[in-house]
Amino acid sequence: MYAPPVQRLITELGKLPGIGQRTAQRLAFHILRADAEDALGLAEAIREVKAKMGLCEICFNLADEARCPICRDERRDVALICVVEEPGDIVPMERTHEYRGRYHVLGGALSPIDGVDPEDLKLGELYARVEAGGITEVVIATNPTTTGEATALHIAAHLRGTAPDVSVTRLASGLPVGGDLEYADEVTLGKAFSGRRAL
Repeated sequence: MYAPPVQRLITELGKLPGIGQRTAQRLAFHILRADAEDALGLAEAIREVKAKMGLCEICFNLADEARCPICRDERRDVALICVVEEPGDIVPMERTHEYRGRYHVLGGALSPIDGVDPEDLKLGELYARVEAGGITEVVIATNPTTTGEATALHIAAHLRGTAPDVSVTRLASGLPVGGDLEYADEVTLGKAFSGRRAL
């Protein structure tokens, strides 16, 4: 229906998460209408990010150097490690301004049904960091999903056996601020009850 270059652009844009066929077409036509400078700027930004970005040698966050800015920041508490699934999970954590430690990015969550086993994640590197000493607490901030919970339990069980002096904690989960009890599902409400604290 379209000229081959346009069809290729639509196909490639359609591979992006959350982008369906119609949205890919709209984006393609937007790029075609844009002036050459803007379109080439987008292409150059994509090329540059693929060429220059890698993973931090310590925590596996995205980095354009050997270490990410968080691992280079000497003001961060090196005794605290917050474990997240993906680099994008660090951004909301940082926005809270509540956490001043360092991170460890697993690169996913355990999911044997999808073929994601412990050796497919950065679990060995996490355990090596903890066993090297100097760590007092590991905060597990995996997603509150089946795979995230399985990953959290796997990490906690391993660290209990290999580093019993290290405190292993899990982010609390439950009712959102401003939420209504009548709209909460049983699992969320159950988590809120089990995580209750004194006022």
